[in-house]
Amino acid sequence: MKTKAPQKAKGRVLASWSGGKDCCLAVYRAVKQGYEVTALVNLVAESTGRCCFHGVDGGLLRLQAESIGLPLVQKSVPDDMKEYERKFKAAISAYQEVSGMVFGDIYLDEHKDWVERVCRGVGIEAIEPIWNEDTTELMTEFVDLGFDARVVSCKADVMGREFIGRRVDKAMVGELKARGLCPCGENGEFHTLVVNGPLFKKRLEILEAEPVLKNGFWKHWAWDIRKYR
Repeated sequence: MKTKAPQKAKGRVLASWSGGKDCCLAVYRAVKQGYEVTALVNLVAESTGRCCFHGVDGGLLRLQAESIGLPLVQKSVPDDMKEYERKFKAAISAYQEVSGMVFGDIYLDEHKDWVERVCRGVGIEAIEPIWNEDTTELMTEFVDLGFDARVVSCKADVMGREFIGRRVDKAMVGELKARGLCPCGENGEFHTLVVNGPLFKKRLEILEAEPVLKNGFWKHWAWDIRKYR
């Protein structure tokens, strides 16, 4: 039997991290492709201490990174995109020996254009392992790999309170498609938190969470990170 040649190392890289399924699958793919992911980079809002755009508690993301076994570079930023970009570049620049950064974009050109421009500005490559792939196939792969992601935020006008805390599985993918929604929530329909899977050394266990309605989104806002292990 012909043996498969070992994957050639492609260099040390960072990963843009929100704690959700897309960035998690992108990191998994990057590792399989031979990249050495040295740290996860995350920005939180100064006003809330929560992940910008996704709203996950910054402390919970630190706990998640510990469960994976990678350092988390976390910076706080005001609600200003110019300042966001400056802090993002500063977080990247703190790592002098990386050649690129992994992102979990799928099909939004404006996101990809932004990360490519920012990465060029600090002299590294933007790596997009799941770019332009079929969203149903991506979610099928994610579930089949054994990742466990829970819905932590969803738009109240398209997804109900009952989705909060739900595990992302093939049944949920089918429901989203039937509603005419992106199975990956790429347009912001929902966000997730990954609690277990191939990248994890130990799982996060959800012990208590109470959905609340904030700014048109159902959220697991009341999660207490002390109740995770």
